[in-house]
Amino acid sequence: MQITAELSYDQALEQLRRSLNNPRANFRDGQWSAIDRLINEQQQLLVVQRTGWGKSWVYFIAAQHIRLQRGKMTLIISPLLALINNQIAAAQRFGLTAVSINASNTDDWAVIKARVLQNQVDVLLIAPERFANEAFMEEVLLPISQQIGLLVIDEAHCISDWGHDFRPDYRRIIQTLQVMPKNLPILATTATANQRVIDDIRQHLGTFAVERGPLMRESLHLQTVRLADAASRLAWLAHYIPQLPGTGIIYTLTHADTEQVATWLNQQAISACAYHAGLNAETRTEIEQRLSQNQIKVLVATSALGMGYDKPDLGFVIHYQAPSSIIAYYQQVGRTGRAIEQAYGILLAGEEDAAIHDYFRREAFPSQTIIEAVLHEINRHDGVKLNAILEKINARRAKLEHALKFLSVEAKPPVIYNQKKWYATINASNYQLDHAKIAGLNQRRSQEWQAIQAYVDTPNCLMRYLAEALDDLHSSDCGRCANCRGSVFDNQPTATLINQAARFLRHSEQVLEPRKIAAPNIPRAYRQLASLAEPVRAEPGRVLARWGHAGWGAMVSHDKKRGHFRDDLVAALVEMIQQRWQPQPCPTWVASIPSTRNPHLVEDFARRVAQKLGIPWLAAVVKIRNNEPQKSQHNAFHQQMNVLKAFKIAEWQAEPVLLIDDIVDSRWTLTIVAKLLKEAGATAVYPCALASTASDDDE
Repeated sequence: MQITAELSYDQALEQLRRSLNNPRANFRDGQWSAIDRLINEQQQLLVVQRTGWGKSWVYFIAAQHIRLQRGKMTLIISPLLALINNQIAAAQRFGLTAVSINASNTDDWAVIKARVLQNQVDVLLIAPERFANEAFMEEVLLPISQQIGLLVIDEAHCISDWGHDFRPDYRRIIQTLQVMPKNLPILATTATANQRVIDDIRQHLGTFAVERGPLMRESLHLQTVRLADAASRLAWLAHYIPQLPGTGIIYTLTHADTEQVATWLNQQAISACAYHAGLNAETRTEIEQRLSQNQIKVLVATSALGMGYDKPDLGFVIHYQAPSSIIAYYQQVGRTGRAIEQAYGILLAGEEDAAIHDYFRREAFPSQTIIEAVLHEINRHDGVKLNAILEKINARRAKLEHALKFLSVEAKPPVIYNQKKWYATINASNYQLDHAKIAGLNQRRSQEWQAIQAYVDTPNCLMRYLAEALDDLHSSDCGRCANCRGSVFDNQPTATLINQAARFLRHSEQVLEPRKIAAPNIPRAYRQLASLAEPVRAEPGRVLARWGHAGWGAMVSHDKKRGHFRDDLVAALVEMIQQRWQPQPCPTWVASIPSTRNPHLVEDFARRVAQKLGIPWLAAVVKIRNNEPQKSQHNAFHQQMNVLKAFKIAEWQAEPVLLIDDIVDSRWTLTIVAKLLKEAGATAVYPCALASTASDDDE
């Protein structure tokens, strides 16, 4: 086929049919129009089309033409590794050579960069965080900037929904456009953009023409269900998932819930895997492939698996908790039913949903205190590393990293990152946090949360509600959702199954892995105390529950506040130790972590556990310094320094010991006390706690 400067409809259709190996394939409504405006009119275009419409067809056909006619490559910005992997595979089906530079393929960077610089690739895919990498900008992007013939910003709603806080690097796209060729065709794509999101994108990127199509999904059968507690939701999953077609995804809000739900389903003979950002890239890719190949029934995932995961025959998407907004929900439920006639989207609203989202909103923006502390510390140095900042500022590493990223992507950034150090700019002295803007964004988030609650409770058509919330002018009643037809699922889980789920929640203890590596930059006088060589490490321990969660966690929270742990918790811990944990060699005595604020609470509990186990409790651990509560220490350096020289060992037995605390967060107290016990002569130390307050992003 002869390629001309302009791309005709017939040429584009021939490219499509050849790429799909389907001589009868045709463009869907709007696809040719988008290609025409990009290639022939060189427009900047925002395409808003439902999941499965084929947005990738548009930019891959455009990329083919640009490569063949102009000899230039296409740069695609994608937010998630799963999406990038799928896009590389899709590009190859279109006959394109596609590569990515990302955190999962560092060993291949040198080869990939050489191919990119020599203009030997058709498509380069990157995450927005790559723009924060000085080496990438100087060694790759700037040298190839004039070789780029098309810029694609996939999942462009991230500029609005994530760019303000969760993914601030999306804001760097504005700066990146300044080094791109003039009149560069730009395609921004998304399946989830209401008018508010479109306005946000235009505010960030400039005036874009907009093409949008209907968002109604003909294959989706929607239902919402409010259930009283976590046990009822787990029972619902075990009861209904075997009845659902094919394979599917369950979305949860936290890492811990992915693990808990997957464990429960596997115990119910439903093959499941947990998927979240805490897993390494290799493991996540392996799990994605297992789902793609139908080797598991269900993948239990956080939003780390969302945009762009391409399995057209997914039979269902279930939300274990309500997502933050209609935009988030439509994006995730849109994973299902793309190439099958009947699929299911079920939202199970949980009692903890509101508290989780309230926490996410509070953490979305750095506080004034953190901003001031960060700027003060950076101003004191001519370049400072993150670990040095952590020594001076008592804040979680993730929170400090977020604050630094937030500052560095401002229009006039007060800090910059260079050669692994942070530097203050001339804007630092007069920088002010925009509290009015943050308040407005938080209010918007609250309104979007109320909209998802209204979706759960609406008596009207669920699909129409979603479409109208996304400003779709083509919405109508679907005739398929639970509200249109009466119900999608009628029979309910049995009381026996609900009781079984409740027992599972009470048996959902966690492995407690002690710290193995000392915090960096510990002062010389403390280094020997802080060292964690293998002979002085504790054994893996156990935590009975998560603080405040269903099962024992709520009871621990209640009893901690009233100053006495009930006998039910003693029995629960002993049952866990004897029936499910069974540490070997078996502990022959018990020690506990003392507290100056409530000296009898843990000691009393540990004594009763020892009595129930039939072994002695010894006053082995003595508090010798009134340190601050460990929960007030927020990073590894401050947590470790807070417990060093705070305890001593007064008596011990040269035998295995069970070391009990009530609440564990950073794990440093149990780690350091275990070290002291091992140095004193204990042959093994098994740390054990009633509840964990650690969050998903803890170090």
